[in-house]
Parts: sequence; C-alpha cells; structure tokens
Amino acid sequence: MRGLNLDQLNAFVEVIEQGSFSAVAERMNLSQPAISLQVRQLEKRLGVRLIERIGRKAMPTAAGSELLAHARRIEATVTEALSDMARHSTGAIGRVRLGTGASACIHLLPPILGGLRQRFPSLEITVSTGNTADVVKAVEENRIDIGFVTLPASGRMLEVTPVMEDEFVVIAPADMTGLPKKITAAALSKHPVLLYEPGGNTRRIVDQWFVRSGVDLKPVMALGSVEAIKELVAAGLGIAVLPRMAVEHRGAAAPLQIRSLSPRLARKLAVVVRLDKPLHLGLREMVGALKALPKVVAAKR
Repeated sequence: MRGLNLDQLNAFVEVIEQGSFSAVAERMNLSQPAISLQVRQLEKRLGVRLIERIGRKAMPTAAGSELLAHARRIEATVTEALSDMARHSTGAIGRVRLGTGASACIHLLPPILGGLRQRFPSLEITVSTGNTADVVKAVEENRIDIGFVTLPASGRMLEVTPVMEDEFVVIAPADMTGLPKKITAAALSKHPVLLYEPGGNTRRIVDQWFVRSGVDLKPVMALGSVEAIKELVAAGLGIAVLPRMAVEHRGAAAPLQIRSLSPRLARKLAVVVRLDKPLHLGLREMVGALKALPKVVAAKR
C-alpha cells in the first residue's frame, strides 16, 4: 500500500457509484475540481486511465473496473481494522442503520434491539420504517446499512437472504358470529374489508391472492397503519387481512378473532445488504440476530 492514497481511492469509487464528479463533490461538500484532482493524481500514481465519459455519465475503464473490485476489498479491510481498534480505544462497536416495515419494527424487532443494546451498550442503532421499495433503494444508496423487508426484493449490488415466513390471517371483532376456522376470498368479499394501503409488497401479495381466487375485492377502507386497522376492526367497522405478527400481541387492547385464510397465504421476510458492504462488529451482530429469527411466525398458544 506504499504510496496509495486512500482518499484518492475513495474519490474514485464515489465517482463510479454516483456516475458524476459533480454529484460526489456535492455529497462530500468539496469543489468539483478537488474531486477531479484526486482522481487524476490516482491515475498518475498508477499510470493508467481509470474513468471515461459515456454520454454524461462517468464510467470505469477496463483498468478502472479491475481497481474498483480491489478498492471495495481494501475498504472492507480498512473498516474492519478501524472498528477493531475503536473497540480497544473506546469500547465502541459502530453504528447500525436499519430499515424495515412498521409491523416488524413494532412486533418483531424490540427484543432483538434490546438484546443487542444490552450486550453492546455503545452500539448506535437507528431504525427507519418504509415499504420494501423505499428500504431497498436506501440500502442501494448506502443511506441505511441493513434492510429487513417483505419479498420480493432485488438489486444487482444486493445480497438478499430470506429469513422467515409470516402467515396472513383474517381478524374480526370479538363478537362477530359464524366465522369458520378458515376463510376463503369469496367469504371475505361478503363483509366490509379493511386492507393496508396500496404501494407496498404486503398489500400487493394480498391483492394477488384475491385475484387468483377470482374475487374483485373493493375494500371499504385502506389505511397506512396496521395499528389503526386493528382498532377499527375491534370497533366493529369490518374485518381485515393482516400479517400474523401484527395481530398476535395486542396487550390490553380489545380482543379480536383470528382466522387463517384458505388457501393459505404468507409473505417472506428477508435481510438485504449491499454485496460490498463492510460489516463491522455491530453490523455483523445485527445481521446475525435477524438471520437467527424463527423461520415461521407461529400462532400464539
């Protein structure tokens, strides 16, 4: 590594990932000439051209593509070294930025997050919620470190690891009579139905289930909050289809009836990280905790 400047290497990687010198300059709060100079100095040091313009986009040359692979390995090694040294000097193990859906955040993650904070008091954890598309985009853009989302999810630079399955169930007011143990789409369509708002994978999976059953369902309400849907159902305003994890633990709230769907319907939840993401100790622990979740969200006994 004699003579190899890590700042120059980082500037090169950022230009390739962002596609332009100006975007990197704005992100790093530097001037565009400063970024260009770092890349030129790196090219001079290595004796090869690393970047070329194709249209308005900055792209790697053949040599640049080869260096990019090395640069990501170097970044991972440097990050791991700094993380290890930080633990010796301050006891810190890093920051974890997690993105997930609201149901998982409320009903699944608290024990995991609590356990990690208890084991690693200096670990900085931030959690943001959103639908799968938003979380995956944030992972791709490195605005968050880990996504825990409803499949499908994909990306050229992403590692997507299915972790667990969560069954969809019907919830109904406690005093509603005549509900069978398993409920079909046709039977559901005879009642006022509340669903989660359109746009996310959770709603899309439910809509596709109705379509496969030949039912053109028009919900009476679509809401962005699972908790609001549960309260409205408990108040007698209809029935709803929700993930099981969102309805098994209601605490002191009004009781609900829970029924399975026929045919059975479930969603798969997965951990999403960038393939080139350096995993310091805190990130490794978070990913490990998510991958250790039970494979199926079980019904409460």
